[in-house]
Amino acid sequence: MKSFDNLFAELENRLAEPVAGSGTSELLEAGVHEIGKELVEEAAELWMAAEHESDQQVALEASQLIYYVQLMLVSRGISLSAVEEVL
Repeated sequence: MKSFDNLFAELENRLAEPVAGSGTSELLEAGVHEIGKELVEEAAELWMAAEHESDQQVALEASQLIYYVQLMLVSRGISLSAVEEVL
């Protein structure tokens, strides 16, 4: 099982050490615009799952949205502590 903090650390590591053929590395290289398109798509999928799907599907869509939110933060060099300061 992966935790919220562990995922963030993995994404930071992927930024520091890109892996050829990795979708994460490719998105980090492509930048904010490409990550943003994925983030918006996942937000819509979470919304639709919440309206029409099982709790398991909602959890899956939420996990994917969290991944893209964290990827956006990592791509911008924003720490989790910076986010926590404004929660």
